[in-house]
This record gives sequence, structure tokens and C-alpha cells, in this order.
Amino acid sequence: MDMPVINECAVEDCAYNRDRACHALAITVGDTRNPQCDTFFTSRNKGGDPSNTGRVGACKVSSCRHNTDYECRAPGITVGYQQSEVDCLTFAPA
Repeated sequence: MDMPVINECAVEDCAYNRDRACHALAITVGDTRNPQCDTFFTSRNKGGDPSNTGRVGACKVSSCRHNTDYECRAPGITVGYQQSEVDCLTFAPA
């Protein structure tokens, strides 16, 4: 199984974001109920690999229809703000 790609990240102040693209090797989404990006943090320095596009390594939101055994099965996701939280905007209730 290939890890889903992060098609876009609108959270420009994230340390892994360059030009609305995530460059973390893999992110983790959620706690058991909320689809927030657990990998998000701010820093003056940018991290990740600028030559790679980020992917979803794990998803802890079992109530998402894209989640199978805590793995995301969506072809790709979008990360952005849901009110003041940095969330997976592709989340869809099962």
C-alpha cells in the first residue's frame, strides 16, 4: 500500500510547509476523535525534504470513512484550518 499524498497544505506557518506544500516525509493525523495534523508545529526554520511531497503515515481517527486499520486509504488529502485547528480537510465520517 502506498501512503496517500498531501495534495495541499494551507497552513503556511507550519515548519514543513513551503509554498502550500507539505514536505514532511510522513504526517500523523488525529487523536481518536479529531482529524488534526499531529505533525504540525511552527518554527523559524523550515524542515522536511524540499524535493519530496509529504504523505500520510498514520491516521488515528477510526470514524473516518477513509480509515482502515488506522491507515488512510484516501488517494490524497488536504490539510488546512478548520476554525482554529489544523485539520485533515479530507476527513469524512464513516
